[in-house]
Amino acid sequence: MRLTLVLGGARSGKTRWALDEALRMGGTDVTWIATADPPGDDDEMRRRIERHRGERPVEWQTVEESQRPGAALEAARHRVVVLDCLTVLLGRPVAEATTEAEADDAGRRRVEELLAAAAERDGELIVVSNEVGQGVVPAHAMGRWFRDVQGRANQALAEAAERAVWVVAGLPLWLKGEE
Repeated sequence: MRLTLVLGGARSGKTRWALDEALRMGGTDVTWIATADPPGDDDEMRRRIERHRGERPVEWQTVEESQRPGAALEAARHRVVVLDCLTVLLGRPVAEATTEAEADDAGRRRVEELLAAAAERDGELIVVSNEVGQGVVPAHAMGRWFRDVQGRANQALAEAAERAVWVVAGLPLWLKGEE
């Protein structure tokens, strides 16, 4: 698959850009891999998920998978696939880690699984991910672990990607493979 990495900060417009790009490439033949899996008592997150569902064309296939990106990609029926988002996908294993090395290993395994599954398919894969390294240094160890895992994951995907775009205020800035 041709990989496009879409980076940006919170509310930068990266998901909207990925949605528009997928619609342009695949029309109604798109699979959306949704990685959010809210805790049972998180009503606000459930409302966010419902809002995101409503923004996608109803014809698109949605695969909800918060743990196994390779399996989600294998379940995709279409040549155009969007994974939204890598940041959420990495959050749970880091939160469950008891050491920095464990967090690093879990993040690395998720990225390797995603890239291996993508190598077995034809088509387009758009991965949405947050850039989390531009803020202050987190005050707690787990926050620093997460920032580091996310940064390494973004670097690995950017290296593997044919295209990488940074979205700021809804505007794409091409980092790699500008069209």
